[in-house]
Amino acid sequence: MTTASKHPRKFFSPLAIGAPEPLRELPVRLERMIHFIPPHVEKIRAKAGDLAKQVDVLLGNLEDAIPADAKRQARDGFIEMAEANDFGQTGLWVRMNTLSSPWALDDVTELVSKVGNKLDVIMLPMVEGPWDIHYLDQLLAQLEAAHGVTRPILIHAILETAEGVKNVEAIAGASPRMHGMSLGPADLAASRGMKTTRVGGGHPAYGVLADASDGSDSRFFHQQDLWHYTIAKMVDACASAGIKPFYGPFGDFSDEAACEAQFRNAFLQGCLGAWSLHPSQIEIAKRVFSPDPEEVGFARKILDAMPDGTGAVMIDGKMQDDATWKQAKVIVDLAELVAQKDPERGALYGK
Repeated sequence: MTTASKHPRKFFSPLAIGAPEPLRELPVRLERMIHFIPPHVEKIRAKAGDLAKQVDVLLGNLEDAIPADAKRQARDGFIEMAEANDFGQTGLWVRMNTLSSPWALDDVTELVSKVGNKLDVIMLPMVEGPWDIHYLDQLLAQLEAAHGVTRPILIHAILETAEGVKNVEAIAGASPRMHGMSLGPADLAASRGMKTTRVGGGHPAYGVLADASDGSDSRFFHQQDLWHYTIAKMVDACASAGIKPFYGPFGDFSDEAACEAQFRNAFLQGCLGAWSLHPSQIEIAKRVFSPDPEEVGFARKILDAMPDGTGAVMIDGKMQDDATWKQAKVIVDLAELVAQKDPERGALYGK
């Protein structure tokens, strides 16, 4: 099956008369963690101002984990929270209900009409193909025009079905509104028929068994990462479209070491951040998705030795060229973002 695509001249045209011009480049923001809160819970909602100072992104969750009889209360709570606080450098996001749900249309219309100028990103669950993005893209443009929203609200897709993984490249390039994607391992596991009830992380039965040797029955078993392939595929799709990849949730709040290992795997593969579902995961995400000070120091040596990014030099016995210069630039740019948002951590980078 083939699908028609817009001519490049049309891609960046507003989809409604009076809607704001689509962005050609994503805003440069630090997004090490997307911290989820349930906005129907008043005592948590009341802490939003303080939480915003601790996290890079604060997200009001309207979908999973919100009971059906609390959906309206969660939406109203998010709007109240958005109106009551100045979030400064912290991104304000919302996870709406799925497009197939009875709450989705009201989610979008009420959020845009009431707090559209404060809302940075709408996270869309269960994205299966570019058609889901196209629908929300058009609807947002119409509502932005109708309610005087001055900058486009971006879309962040959750990759949590087999169909979505199959169409990941088309999803990534579906609209200039695309902010990025997150891996949703629990729903994806169910969609694929995977035999696990874990929310992210490895599985003790999924691994590689070493060869038998010397007639011994003792053989090492090495647990493997169930999500390696999917994260890599998502990162490639996002990188090629110029949008941002994220790891999603890690459900075992009691196992901070395993959470950190999963976050670090995702970071090394190219993810910019992960979801934090519990306050204990905020510091883990800060630690993992902020570059190591020693790496930053070495990266700066490379940039200083190759100011224009060309040629080849030897530093500490290792050859560096234009490819490693690009790697170094990624690390140093990230360190500078961290220093702006988190001066205490930024001091470790010597700036």
